Amino acid sequence: MTEITLHQSLSEIDATQWDAVAAPEQASGRPVDPFTTYRFLQALDSSGSTGTGTGWTAHPLALRVDGQLVAAVPMYAKGHSQGEYIFDHGWAQAFERAGGRYYPKLQIAVPFTPATGRRFLGAAAYHEAMLTAAISVATRNRLSSLHVTFCTDDEADSLAGVDGILHRVTQQFHWENNGYATFDDFLSQLSSRKRKMIRKERETARASGLIIRALTGDQIEPAYWDAFWQFYQDTGARKWGTPYLTRAAFTRFHDTMRDDILLMMAFDGDRPVAGALNFIGRDTLFGRYWGCVEDHPCLHFELCYYQAIDWVIANGLHRVEAGAQGEHKLARGYLPTPVHSLHWIADTGFRDAVARYLQEERRAVDEEIEVLTQYGPFRRVHSED
Repeated sequence: MTEITLHQSLSEIDATQWDAVAAPEQASGRPVDPFTTYRFLQALDSSGSTGTGTGWTAHPLALRVDGQLVAAVPMYAKGHSQGEYIFDHGWAQAFERAGGRYYPKLQIAVPFTPATGRRFLGAAAYHEAMLTAAISVATRNRLSSLHVTFCTDDEADSLAGVDGILHRVTQQFHWENNGYATFDDFLSQLSSRKRKMIRKERETARASGLIIRALTGDQIEPAYWDAFWQFYQDTGARKWGTPYLTRAAFTRFHDTMRDDILLMMAFDGDRPVAGALNFIGRDTLFGRYWGCVEDHPCLHFELCYYQAIDWVIANGLHRVEAGAQGEHKLARGYLPTPVHSLHWIADTGFRDAVARYLQEERRAVDEEIEVLTQYGPFRRVHSED
């Protein structure tokens, strides 16, 4: 018997069964990314980062065949559009100006995590059924819309043809490891001007006299999270107001995920003064948060971008995803990369208007990616350097 059920929390689903469909490759090593694993999603919920009062209420979908979980979807009821990084604030405002009610809506996503990854967990044969079930939940509850953010290319390709689904393409900046043995190998592929700029930035950061350490697993001392909490609060207050994660989230990450974490910390003696939090996937290092309690020239570039590249090269990974936005990343070797999302809107008139907007937006994004790539930092073939 096949059954799809809607749950009121992730804790209603067995952790081992969830991970078997979320990251089956864990049986032979790291997951492709840790963000849909039970330990990550449950850390958000158990720490109060998601749940009551946050605007993120977990309602995962589960598909079972003869009682065995074979597919799942991390789905949330959203009371706002914060923490998503595929921005639909303008859609919400337009819909509400026209007399509609945009919130709550449904979101198939990993909260606060602008990283591409699987959103439909389990075999591809079940993906359309899970999407259809999610749309049915939205319809039965008279919700305005359903959004699938940062899905994989394959998911976007296979599900964009489902009736009523809109496909959106935006962009991020990713660094690719093209078989480099050292950081200097990477620099050798850049134009001389960009090479000099990066070397100067690294020299400036090192001139601060701070000690930079790359920490993972048991190298991360529990006390370091107290320091990182201060860094995170400072950045959050300057960029987006109230930080999304609670202090308890970092304790949960330490307790259940420290082997999935790379923490770049800068020390003045024994005192941490800045840090960058990364999560480790099978082939990708995912940069997530940065902060400091002292300003040092170029330290942000060093901790977030250059140390990440160093670590990926040394550990044989393929790329760095450094999070959302930031055209300043281009000059540092991070190239524009398409990012995919899928959207279903209940009101057909509004859906048609959004579809027209997305057609124009995609053309603009495609052009921007082409232009930015051409003006990237890498040497031109046959050019004089």
